[in-house]
Amino acid sequence: MKFVRSETGPMTTHFWGPVANWGIVLSAAYDAYFKGPEIISLPMTGTMIVYSGLFMRFAWAVQPRNYLLLACHTFNVGAQSNQLYRALEYKRKTEPNAVEEITKLGQQAATAAAVTGLAIAARSPVHSAILNSASAPRPLKSLAEWKAGPFYIHFWAPTFKWMLSVANLMDLNRPTEKISLAQTSALTATGVIWARYSMVINPVNYNLMIVNIALAASSGYHLSRKISAEFSSKK
Repeated sequence: MKFVRSETGPMTTHFWGPVANWGIVLSAAYDAYFKGPEIISLPMTGTMIVYSGLFMRFAWAVQPRNYLLLACHTFNVGAQSNQLYRALEYKRKTEPNAVEEITKLGQQAATAAAVTGLAIAARSPVHSAILNSASAPRPLKSLAEWKAGPFYIHFWAPTFKWMLSVANLMDLNRPTEKISLAQTSALTATGVIWARYSMVINPVNYNLMIVNIALAASSGYHLSRKISAEFSSKK
């Protein structure tokens, strides 16, 4: 009987890309069990909840469809939500103005969710109008037909992933004792492997490749800081 290699089996990047992302889930579970809430980065944790929500849809839309990736991001929403709750509770108990700050963060999140919802609701009618219009300029129609363009999840999921690197920049001077070794290791590995994964999926996604190179670099910077500090403390 002839052996048929699975499109998303362990001999493919379609398997190892999601496996690298499972490292983010496991790092959140590890930190929740073994580490205190002081190491949780609010910017990164909040960003990862939205990022995983978008990539759940991406995993369903990409070809070949990737159930392992879908499961990974579904679990990550839960794992990061737990970390967010721990971080907010810690902040409430240890900082005098925490309630006001948390309320402000909640209002900002609600505004962002409303804007995102409106954009999603408007996408389909605008997309259809451009495709069906006889007078629409050809470049605009080409943009509407582009599978990795702004009318598809293949554009928006990678574009939002830039926020992970932005979160890393927000934590640029974060004390090394408050950096999660597990999380930064997982994010660095994800960036490296997904830079390759973006080139073997359909549609090929250069935005996804570049954002993962940036993620590998920004997370790798924090990882090197953490390892250097750990090594110095043992001398």
